[in-house]
Amino acid sequence: MGPLRCLIVDDSTRFGEEARRLLEHEGVSVVGVAGSGDEAVRLAAALRPGLALVDISLDNESGFDVARRLVDGVSADPLAIIFISTHDEREFRSRIEASPALGFIAKTELSAERIRGLLGD
Repeated sequence: MGPLRCLIVDDSTRFGEEARRLLEHEGVSVVGVAGSGDEAVRLAAALRPGLALVDISLDNESGFDVARRLVDGVSADPLAIIFISTHDEREFRSRIEASPALGFIAKTELSAERIRGLLGD
């Protein structure tokens, strides 16, 4: 298996770039950073990542809706979804469990190790 190919979906350009630098330093290949759901769907279709890190709270849309769009409409290839947020996971626990996502990582705890733990690698 090659390096993990990741798409970051976050409306904060600054966070997206900081997360890209951190994860690439830790051996994750960040293939793109999307600022909206439409951009995420377009990039996922074009770049075929194996993982999307999706912010729960995007500007004008719910990360839960974006995750569903990514899983339902992008490709036949399986796409793992992990939610990220500055909010406490407990605020969203039932929605995370009902979603197609593998889980949740707080933005302050984001790391390749945490991602691999949720992926079961």
